[in-house]
Amino acid sequence: MKKPAHPFCAVLCLVFWLGTGWAATPPQDLRPGPDAEVVERLPERVSVAPATPQAAAVTARRWITLSRETADPRYLGRAQAALSRWWGQPDAPPELLVLQATVEQGRHEFTAARATLERALQAQPAQVQGWLTLATLERVAGRYAASEAACRNVARHGAALYATACLLESRSLQGQHDAARSGFTALLQQAASDPAQRAWIASLLAESDERAGRDDAADAAYRRSLADAPDGYTALAYADLLLRRNRANAALEVLRRQPDSDAVLLRRAHALRLTGDAAWQPLSLEIKARFAAIGARGEGLDAHARERAMLSLWLDAQPAAAWQAARTNLELQKEPLDWWLALQASEQSGDAAGHQAVRQALQQAGLRDVRLARWQTPKGQ
Repeated sequence: MKKPAHPFCAVLCLVFWLGTGWAATPPQDLRPGPDAEVVERLPERVSVAPATPQAAAVTARRWITLSRETADPRYLGRAQAALSRWWGQPDAPPELLVLQATVEQGRHEFTAARATLERALQAQPAQVQGWLTLATLERVAGRYAASEAACRNVARHGAALYATACLLESRSLQGQHDAARSGFTALLQQAASDPAQRAWIASLLAESDERAGRDDAADAAYRRSLADAPDGYTALAYADLLLRRNRANAALEVLRRQPDSDAVLLRRAHALRLTGDAAWQPLSLEIKARFAAIGARGEGLDAHARERAMLSLWLDAQPAAAWQAARTNLELQKEPLDWWLALQASEQSGDAAGHQAVRQALQQAGLRDVRLARWQTPKGQ
């Protein structure tokens, strides 16, 4: 049976926190041991919600940062716990509304996140982080004009570097790859004294270079980003590039220190299968057990549709199931990886009408990505 093509990195869902210097140490790989052995010490839980909005913001931001750095979504629940006194309250301070929207976004609750952001920005139009988060939401939805409008509001309120990066990312998605590369390179020079900023900008440059088909340059930018500031989402994106380039062992090395999130386990299993290592099979069973547990708790699986599509496509060789999940996922988010999954799965499943519908929707969205080129009609045709 023909192996499915390798995927590629997706646009990062969580935005860079303005002024954040807090860093987390990713959990280490776990090894079986005695029942009494302490295998991991998690950061202190939020047992009582902080008493003031200021304290709640600091605590929630740390959990959100940890979730991003480790690509581990469980920390978003702790961020919500820190915000619990103000969560969903009509009089919540705008800063806390932005944090609530970021948690909702991280859980793929995009409609709720947009509504929360609209409340925050109506109350405080100068909320720069709110505009940046809204721009990210609009990009995830494939609404690039709306994303650029949000980026311009970032500039209007004085955050020039972040506004420029925001606009460059939106324009790169629409095919302005050369301009994006020049712009991100200039921003890296501006951020020379700030490793966290450099890492963020380098990750955006890496993604832009991948969209342009500059894989060697993207590889270098990912390595530069991770050297400046280890980050779980960037590690996943770099692993996807390596998998697409048939460098499974290198992808495993990048993922080695990442926590066992669903996204990490999927990529590890895929890489192991590509190398002929049977260790991919128990990882596949573990992922399926996790999805079964979510269903048993009565929770919806739509937020996990991307991972379920990847599981069916990479590990189960079930393109029809992959297409069903990928179609659900594409209704939620429209990043390059989501388009790839829908196109690949619909094509392999033999659903010609569904495949053509996705191709037409991609054309209308305006995304330009070399990795999707064989499914796209050149501009002007």
